[in-house]
Amino acid sequence: MLETLRTDVLIVGGGTGGTAAALQAARRGAQTILVSEGPWLGGMLTSAGVSAPDGNELRALQTGIWGAFLKALRQRQPDGLNHAWVSFFTYDPRVGSQIFADWVRELPNLKWIQGDRPRAVIGDRDRLRGVEFEQVRIEAKVVIDATELGDLLALADVPHRWGWEPQEEWQEPSAPTLAQLESDDRYQRYPVQSPTWVVVMADQSQSAPPIPASTSYNPDLFAGAWQTPDNLAFLDYGRLPGDRFMINWPGPGNDYGEGLQRLIQGNRAHQEWMQEAIAHSQAFAHHIQAHWGDRYGLARDQFPQQAIGGGAFALQPYYRESRRVVGSSTITELDLLPLHQGQVAKLPCNASGQVSAIAIGNYANDHHYPNWDFRLQPKSMRWGGRWTGTAFSLPYDCLLPVQTEGLLVCEKNIAVSHIANGATRLQPVVLGLGQAAGMAAALAVEQNCDPRSLSVRDLQEALLTDSEAPQAIVPLYDTPPEHPDWLTRQRAYLDRPEAYPATGVHGGTAATSLISARAQTVSGQFERLGDQNYQLDDGKTVWQLVTLDASIDQQFKALSDRLSLAVVGLINPAGHWLIVEAIHP
Repeated sequence: MLETLRTDVLIVGGGTGGTAAALQAARRGAQTILVSEGPWLGGMLTSAGVSAPDGNELRALQTGIWGAFLKALRQRQPDGLNHAWVSFFTYDPRVGSQIFADWVRELPNLKWIQGDRPRAVIGDRDRLRGVEFEQVRIEAKVVIDATELGDLLALADVPHRWGWEPQEEWQEPSAPTLAQLESDDRYQRYPVQSPTWVVVMADQSQSAPPIPASTSYNPDLFAGAWQTPDNLAFLDYGRLPGDRFMINWPGPGNDYGEGLQRLIQGNRAHQEWMQEAIAHSQAFAHHIQAHWGDRYGLARDQFPQQAIGGGAFALQPYYRESRRVVGSSTITELDLLPLHQGQVAKLPCNASGQVSAIAIGNYANDHHYPNWDFRLQPKSMRWGGRWTGTAFSLPYDCLLPVQTEGLLVCEKNIAVSHIANGATRLQPVVLGLGQAAGMAAALAVEQNCDPRSLSVRDLQEALLTDSEAPQAIVPLYDTPPEHPDWLTRQRAYLDRPEAYPATGVHGGTAATSLISARAQTVSGQFERLGDQNYQLDDGKTVWQLVTLDASIDQQFKALSDRLSLAVVGLINPAGHWLIVEAIHP
């Protein structure tokens, strides 16, 4: 007979959302148990190997546990975070894993159980009371499904979605019509976005051991994977510290989208798919070595060894999509697109007109299907000298199943359409959703109520005033968490959502600039190439000038062309850019 444990909050899954949920619930004071299948916490950010986060990169959006994680990375990684051109933050996933593990171990009311997975739920689709795992039985007042594929939704028969919705359902402009869904077999072949099994390669500056081709190797699958004669321009996409490279390459790279229905057809079918996915990544690594030379080998000490994955290969696939819960409302593409001539989406409100926001994001909608460039409605803008996504907020309702009490969700399994998932699935957003779910669970325990009965304003206030990692819930580009009026401005738009500016700019007193410890001064000639397009010629190198700071963005706009200029910032040779943190004309 299985041992039975009892707790206030049970989080199933140690991924990005689950780790954040566990930390927040325990920090609030709830007795919390976190059960992870693998040995690392952090999911996409660590064990899936995607240590190049996308979105929420602007200074004003670096809040909550996401902001605290970036701060900890800067403190622990001697080489800084500015290595690749796909992200402003790349790091050794071992460092990220250690940060989360340390945070968990600091909390005496948080028990972390490793190496177990759910096999049944306690209760039913009306009320969850716990989960039976392979090695233990846990009863809880609130259960959070933070699994990578929404496993509890299936085990409890909670209504959920999988696959595409027709445009006729929610009038999403990028969704296919019902006729297109029925006539184009790609919609059936790729019911969800393609996952990727990340592999990490290393420049060993000498002959590395050959990478076996794998039985599935077919060079034609990778034709056109890179369009540059310079190997580093390709590999620097995901450059990590220590001359390592995260290989998470779209298109004819190592995304793997064959037989995706197997992900939800039971353990045997899922294991079969995983073996194929990791073999596909091995084949791509072999292809890279064969083309660029044997100095590029596998980083065999990157991850702990395990039965499938480990070594140079991530501990789990990078899942971009999951079963998605049916909620009382669903986030659709229309909820994420910017207001007319604006830079932010409208704030989500409930039926009574109250703002229901609990997390923020800004990534442009991004979908991955093999050899299919699926076009979506633009939700991006030029800001700070570069392209970035327009900001949005996500509502509390997206964490709540339509009928099941005692259950919250906080991964890619939220109530979201297939189309909108392309913008809500990113690492910082999921951290924010997890933090909100953990806080909601803890508050529900405190107030002896079901999470669906919780006051959204109580939840928002708790997130905004959290002592460890206060989380923004209204995107304001010019109001980073260090701003003295940050809390006042956040509350103001909760009280008066009609006053929320379409620009996402509050105005008034600007935030003080923050200068990184690794910042350098570079002098040269400033050149304005176009709207939000700037460069600095220092006589040796022409740098693209970008910024994550709203006050610098405003200064860029006012600078005269061909001006002698000195800037303070972080140099990124991979992207040929300077992240400007101060300007000295």
